[in-house]
Amino acid sequence: MNKPLRRISIFCGLLILALLVRTNWLQYVEAADLSTRKENRRVQIAQYATERGNIIVQGNPITGSATTDGSDYKYKRTYADGPLWSPVTGYASQAFGSTQLESLEDQILTGNDDRLFFDRTIGMFTGEKRAGGNVVTTLNAAAQKAAFEKLGEKKGAVAAIDPRTGAILALVSTPSYDPSAFAGNSKADEKAWVALKDSEDKNLVNRALRETYPPGSTFKVVTAAAALENNVVSDINAPTDTPEPYLLPDTKTPMVNHANGCEKASLNEALRVSCNSVFANMGAKVGRDNMVKTAEKFGFNNDKIDTPVRAFASVYDKTMDKPGNALSSIGQFNTAATPLQMAMVTAAIANDGKLMKPYMVDQLESPNLDVIEKHEPQEMSRPVSAANAQKIQQMMVNVVENGTGTTARIKGTVVGGKTGTAQHGEGNKKRPYAWFISYAENPDGSSPIAVAVVIEDSSADREDISGSGLAAPVAKAVMEAVLKSNKG
Repeated sequence: MNKPLRRISIFCGLLILALLVRTNWLQYVEAADLSTRKENRRVQIAQYATERGNIIVQGNPITGSATTDGSDYKYKRTYADGPLWSPVTGYASQAFGSTQLESLEDQILTGNDDRLFFDRTIGMFTGEKRAGGNVVTTLNAAAQKAAFEKLGEKKGAVAAIDPRTGAILALVSTPSYDPSAFAGNSKADEKAWVALKDSEDKNLVNRALRETYPPGSTFKVVTAAAALENNVVSDINAPTDTPEPYLLPDTKTPMVNHANGCEKASLNEALRVSCNSVFANMGAKVGRDNMVKTAEKFGFNNDKIDTPVRAFASVYDKTMDKPGNALSSIGQFNTAATPLQMAMVTAAIANDGKLMKPYMVDQLESPNLDVIEKHEPQEMSRPVSAANAQKIQQMMVNVVENGTGTTARIKGTVVGGKTGTAQHGEGNKKRPYAWFISYAENPDGSSPIAVAVVIEDSSADREDISGSGLAAPVAKAVMEAVLKSNKG
């Protein structure tokens, strides 16, 4: 072979070698990444080539699948009572992707999860139609419906938890939306999507998990826990040294009370009538750093609370000055919380100081209903001792029996709660948020439910906006639904 031919042969060999290396790189190294890229239309076609598995509530599917005409996507998602359940399910749309459980559990729902490999292999030999697995939730249908119907036209959210396990029983956000309206990829789906995406009411936002609000006086429960845990107070019925007026630390600014009898009021009395001055004083005595520690044990400043849908972090400022800490101790200033966070606070108190990690997926099932993953309840923290939690329970029961939370009373049932009306906006000129947190007890003293309700906006006049008037009746309906369903 002459020299030019040898060079050409070597060059061609190198090209072939490069091609082989590149081909193997694509097939074995980048295959997974390429197969999951959103630009890969074949992935989406395969995603909707079979019926998705279902999301289940108490044995009943709240989702389904329907054939699609005139599209290369064979099936599209359907929803039963979509507006009721969308804060739980999220959406799965051929055109606009997926969110929440539909997104996080997509591999199970489409049947592509590695744990379903055996089912897929058997199906190849038996000729069974490929199907997705199911996601079984912890939700209580009666509680969800009660929360949704009681909120009605109001803008707000509800989060309810079983304090004993952390299981989420209700998760409602209003105004809501119907995921079925844009589950396909037609012009009608696009129109429905655009209307929702651009809505001033933020229908697509899950307010229970992904919106934070100043918690107002409901945060006083956290401040009470901090005062007891740091030995600022030991006897909840003993007078405090709170003067009237109480001046914010290092200022001449008086703390405004909207209740009477707050001078030297005990912790129990101060929670009953909701004295701002007493809890600002308690927060100041505890100090910012210890307040932060207690708040964080309840879940504040944690940006990794996954239910499995990730909740926004609730905030207790780590850098504020002394006046800011006093204001934050009554749930104002920079303090912000999701409804889920305040339900967690209530659940920890109701569960004698033990906070369980919140979750809403009980188990994952294969298409033939075999359990492939079962959730086990996990303890998250101990923000308050059992003895101090029981003192706060006494105080919260007093609020419902004799204080600002009487609208949450349930005949024959021990109920503890705390109202809140949170000011916000420049100069506090915007309509306040109405809050209520509460728990209800079984006859044996255990608590099957802790709930937090926030009303962001309603048709009520500004002077009629209160936690007792707007939010407590919603919480009551949810608690009653859970208590009744447990008896059944």
